[in-house]
Amino acid sequence: MARDLSFPKAKRLTLPAEFDRVRKEGEVFRGKLLSIGVWRNANPFRAGFVISRALGGAVVRNRMRRRLREIVRKHQGEISDGVWIVTIARASAATADFEQLEVEWLRLAKRASILSA
Repeated sequence: MARDLSFPKAKRLTLPAEFDRVRKEGEVFRGKLLSIGVWRNANPFRAGFVISRALGGAVVRNRMRRRLREIVRKHQGEISDGVWIVTIARASAATADFEQLEVEWLRLAKRASILSA
């Protein structure tokens, strides 16, 4: 069961070319705290995260990255296959708590029509 809840590196976008493809060929959905870039393709679902230095120091940026990764991991069962998602944290996200980030991410994901459940 724990294996189903994992979020391995194979499900993440890691190469700059992958992020560029989502940026150039996908759609962007913007919110107050986050932006989500979505590229629909035939590949399995994968997600990437962009955390700017404008958010703060390394501790703040790493905390934000862990929070966003946890949100996507938690809802990965609801995300439809065949999409690549890039979640971009805005500077205002640095002061938001986990619940605010999760509500914003789910709202944007629904707007992007990537949730199957």
